[in-house]
Amino acid sequence: MDFQKDKELQEFRNLMTPPEVFEDGFKLSSLIGALFIGLMMVPGGIYMQLVAGIGVGPAAQWVTVILFIEVARRAHKNLKRPEVFVLFYMASAVMAQPFSGLIYKQFFIQSQAATAMGVAELLPKWYAPDSSEVLAQRDFFVVDWLPAVGLVIFANIMSRINTTFMSFGLFKLASDIEKLPFPMAPVGAQGIMALVEQQTEESTGKVQAGNWKWRVFSIGGILGMAFGSIYMALPTISSAIFGKPIIIMPIPFVDWTTKTTPYLPAVATGMTLNMMQFVTGMVLPFFAMLGSFLGWLCTVVMNPLLYHYRVLTSWELGDDAIKTSFKNTLDFYFSFGLGLSMSVAIVGIYQVIRGLRARKAKMKEQQNAGPLNMDEDDERRYKARGDIKGGYIIGAYILTSMLYIMLSGWLIDWHPGVMVVLVFFAFFYTPLLSYVTSRLEGMAGEAVQIPFIREASFILSGYTGGVKVWFLPLPQADYGKRTVFWRQAELTGTKFWSIWKTDLILVPIILCTAIIFEQFIWSLGPIPGPDYPYAERMWELEAQNQCIIFTSTLGRYSRFEQAFNPSFIGYGLAGGIGIFALLSNLSAPVMLYYGLIRGLGQSMPNVAITEFLGALLGRFYFRRKMGLTWKQYVPVVAAGFSCGMGLITVFSVGINFLAKSVIKIPF
Repeated sequence: MDFQKDKELQEFRNLMTPPEVFEDGFKLSSLIGALFIGLMMVPGGIYMQLVAGIGVGPAAQWVTVILFIEVARRAHKNLKRPEVFVLFYMASAVMAQPFSGLIYKQFFIQSQAATAMGVAELLPKWYAPDSSEVLAQRDFFVVDWLPAVGLVIFANIMSRINTTFMSFGLFKLASDIEKLPFPMAPVGAQGIMALVEQQTEESTGKVQAGNWKWRVFSIGGILGMAFGSIYMALPTISSAIFGKPIIIMPIPFVDWTTKTTPYLPAVATGMTLNMMQFVTGMVLPFFAMLGSFLGWLCTVVMNPLLYHYRVLTSWELGDDAIKTSFKNTLDFYFSFGLGLSMSVAIVGIYQVIRGLRARKAKMKEQQNAGPLNMDEDDERRYKARGDIKGGYIIGAYILTSMLYIMLSGWLIDWHPGVMVVLVFFAFFYTPLLSYVTSRLEGMAGEAVQIPFIREASFILSGYTGGVKVWFLPLPQADYGKRTVFWRQAELTGTKFWSIWKTDLILVPIILCTAIIFEQFIWSLGPIPGPDYPYAERMWELEAQNQCIIFTSTLGRYSRFEQAFNPSFIGYGLAGGIGIFALLSNLSAPVMLYYGLIRGLGQSMPNVAITEFLGALLGRFYFRRKMGLTWKQYVPVVAAGFSCGMGLITVFSVGINFLAKSVIKIPF
């Protein structure tokens, strides 16, 4: 398999090319747009995450941009592509939920899993208050919550600095030096082009040939609003009116496990009815979706065999999908999935090394053919974009990494083994992983993951003093994923200085709006609860899976020792590499491999089927009917669908908030 020659990826590479002129997109309207999102859309995003496990981020972006385009149109002004892109960026950034973890923390410290496994009593005070009286108040603005809130603020500021500087430096390496194509970047830029074309049509009063994006976006928006009315709005509004949600389409998925276990023992079966996943299946590469579905089918065959041969020993007849998934993870898939993920990391690093060798050989051939001529046009373009010097990037990263190390060292009482781990993460693992991911994003739109590296590092550090090591602010991240963002900025002709200026004002807006609305939603009632079906159903499973890891540093026998099996890790590693070798010899598409690994990891059965159905419809109906034009249409349809679904959801959330905020007097 060759990333550079994959036919399906080549289609994505040819969707857009960078413009010749770059303009500043940061205006006063950008700041106003960020404030609008912070006050109007953030609460809807928090609520959607609790209800259905999905955010409202894309919808918030589209709503903000469309609103400001309409205001500008009435002022006889058109917003340029860079201005629209910056509005998009600010809207997505403001929709971040840095304090959402606090709501989960108050649940986790009281959860059955944490209590039963002996984790709750060992949680540090800077994780969450351990006082039941404080937790019962449902109020973040008390002294007991100050350490946890302070750590969130610190982590967000450091992360923003590192993400901005490091991702840009990696983009320079991958795009400007290695000339990688970033095949998935045009998908995110197509929606912006739709809005710009719509402005042009309205200002001129003529429908220009080829300006189809706005009409396609509108169709997707109507479909999204229609579906969102049933899936999200009905449960939300009925909860406000009747005190109990009316749910026609089960959230987060339909569970068939108890009905299929007589025929498929130890197999979690079900299907999500969230049509956003269906649309996603049409957008993403077909062979990735095919691979995911085939991988899931393999687990359908494997699990009964594993149960028969006494590998999946914890599963019992009558277990639902969540219990089945947790028990299977404990018995087999924790270690097997670790091996699969390791194989993906090895394959990704192999592809990077092969790509570097090929580039080195090509440069050597060019040198032998004659002297290399530096492209002065490229140098002028880099300067016009607003690039920053590499020294600033390196300096900022070293400073933030040292702050991470000093704070974490103080919190962990300067444990020598943990200090070595912190230095390893800051100055070896994070830079290496980020570089590998940036090249994979540039070549194939994929990210490499080395699983459980944090867990393995802390276990090998010799720390056995409890669980607080798992909650340290770590200098561990993958900044290579954000390189696609800079490519999108380049494709829309946005000066990078627009992003630098935008970041300076985003952080305080994000932190202020997020903590205020997290507090408001928590104050309305206990979370999880009947009004939040996703949190009520899924959080306990998440807590159980986390406690498997947390118990590994208690200095006694734990669930981690039960789940960690070197033989199963070896099977997963060998299987993943074997699949890659087989598909490579067959010249199969790159995405088929990543999809298979994803499906073999025994993910919950709420996504694979729905996404594959969407992929089938897109591939064998719309693509046959429309040809390659469908690849340009479907990202815009998906953006419109997300926008429409988010709009109706935010409207219903507003009604819910108003109803629950009314003060009822007793006379």
